[in-house]
Amino acid sequence: MKTVDIAVIGAGPAGAAAAIQAARHGASVVVIDKASYGRDKVCGDGLTPRAVGALNELKIDMTDAHHIDGLRMIANSTRRELDWPETSRFPSHGAVWPRRRLDAALIDAAGAAGAELVWETEALPALDGDQVIGVDAAGERWEASLVVVAAGAPGQVARMLGANKIVGEPYGLAIRSYVESPRHDDRHLEACLTMRDGNGNSVPGYGWMFPAGDGTVNIGVGALNTMKGFKQLNLNNLIDLYYEQVREEWDLGPYLEKPRAWRLPMSTQRRYGPGWVAIGDAAGLINPMNGEGIDYGLESGMLAADLFVEDPATAAERYDLLIGERFDSFLRTGRRFSFLIGHPWILNSGLRLAVGTQSIANITLKVMGNLIDAETPGTAGKVLTLADNVLAIADPILRRTRASGGGSA
Repeated sequence: MKTVDIAVIGAGPAGAAAAIQAARHGASVVVIDKASYGRDKVCGDGLTPRAVGALNELKIDMTDAHHIDGLRMIANSTRRELDWPETSRFPSHGAVWPRRRLDAALIDAAGAAGAELVWETEALPALDGDQVIGVDAAGERWEASLVVVAAGAPGQVARMLGANKIVGEPYGLAIRSYVESPRHDDRHLEACLTMRDGNGNSVPGYGWMFPAGDGTVNIGVGALNTMKGFKQLNLNNLIDLYYEQVREEWDLGPYLEKPRAWRLPMSTQRRYGPGWVAIGDAAGLINPMNGEGIDYGLESGMLAADLFVEDPATAAERYDLLIGERFDSFLRTGRRFSFLIGHPWILNSGLRLAVGTQSIANITLKVMGNLIDAETPGTAGKVLTLADNVLAIADPILRRTRASGGGSA
């Protein structure tokens, strides 16, 4: 048996951030992951200014990442290319950093800070009644004062802790590949907000081109389960349709690897309990309006570590409270919005509005950049608060008339 202050299940950005922050403050930390070092996580690879801000706070060297100035939004024939705004909280640039390199930079920093790293090993919570007292991994127990669950989309760990997704809440699916393009060093992300499947049905989601600056572009599409016919939606066909749509403009080569899909959990029944907290995707911290969660993962990991260092006895409960204050209102708005745009006529009308004027496009930019939360002042924050109040009234109707009838991730 071994004893540590914190045991982290999962070596992705959220888990690594928690390990870095805790280890740098003197806590003993072990990080355990089922994959091998250098694993590649399927992802869009885009980093918002919020994510870059968190990486800067963690003192991660980002010279290997491709600098991004802003976002190009496309809705039918309308195009708006906007730079990320200057704010007092976040830098005015984002990045594209393929996950193999991002994750390696983060976990290397965790190891350099003193965290012990265990690869190719499955870790599960060790329970004493409802109290998590550590983790069991490869026949060995690590006792820990706090277990940090950073295992991504819900699986066995979540089932053991009662932290599965909330039945009836929206979730997303996405798929991506890489292609060569002479525009690999473009300084703007591109998002096509008007997506249609092979039958011409509107898809609540978007297609993206994220230039990586290394000769390749990350191409992908994502969709929410609130659309009619979601269960029959073929993601491989959808990315192929999008590829043909942008092939000539981006002068694309063939896929460099077979397109790979992943789930986007957007809710959880619990994100803490006696002796444990869930962070990042495991806590459902994904923006339903863009499918992005790396920044929330980094922030939640750092917060969990900071609170543990301050007071281990109250860390889990305080974590849940502060995460709720920071994100719950905005993410609830996003989930309600997901049901709204599951209706094609609302989706199409809304997209025309989203990029129709400069002022509204600026708000859309902040939503797509995860630059809005409970601490956001100004017009964007007020608009989202108003939207949440309106959607709260409409929510029961939207759920009763939801397009897809549900399904499970």
